[in-house]
Amino acid sequence: MSKTIKPANHDALPLGERAYRHIREAIQSGRLMPGDRLREVDLAKMIGLSRTPIREALARLEAEGLVMHDSIRGIMVAELDYSMITELYFMREVLEGTAARLAAQHASSVEISILEDLCDEYEAAIGDETTLSLRNRQFHDTLYRCSHNRYLINILTILHDTLMLLGPSTLRDPARAKETLAEHRAVVQAIKDRDPDTAEAALREHIHGAQKLRLQQLFTPRRRPGADAAG
Repeated sequence: MSKTIKPANHDALPLGERAYRHIREAIQSGRLMPGDRLREVDLAKMIGLSRTPIREALARLEAEGLVMHDSIRGIMVAELDYSMITELYFMREVLEGTAARLAAQHASSVEISILEDLCDEYEAAIGDETTLSLRNRQFHDTLYRCSHNRYLINILTILHDTLMLLGPSTLRDPARAKETLAEHRAVVQAIKDRDPDTAEAALREHIHGAQKLRLQQLFTPRRRPGADAAG
């Protein structure tokens, strides 16, 4: 492993937390890819910490499902196979559908307004993959909070984090990016109308669309960040 891990400044954090965030951000950004080996000595050198906080961080990441221990390759960034991806999207459909249903029942007018604003910001970002992915995550995180159920929010946050193991966002497909905007707006309108059934159905349809394209991408070779910058 010869990558340089250089994320945001976390110097004020406890060492274990600092190591955790460094490695997690490297996975999220694609600097560390699914299947990459994670050697404690290499990580310690790259991050500038001893092996003890690195070990602590890896154990935490393994508990979250972002890191796994392979009997042959050792500790590595987790890889998701076809069955695991199908299971992940099934849980997204069930849990996010529930979040949309609860949001239609409990979201305040201010929260609904924020969701509408996020749709507008998402639309303005179409064509900018990085910003688009950020706006998409903000939309889903806000939707979770609108459910006003702390346990559901916690589970969904962890579940959504696992998506980083899937590689590039489906939003890099221009057609999918526009479809996603329409689907987001449909969910928000149902929440605004205080229609739980329609809100849940719209969110489930949104997840179906994302899953379909993701499974199609599963058979497309992945490229590391910057590999396709020329076109």
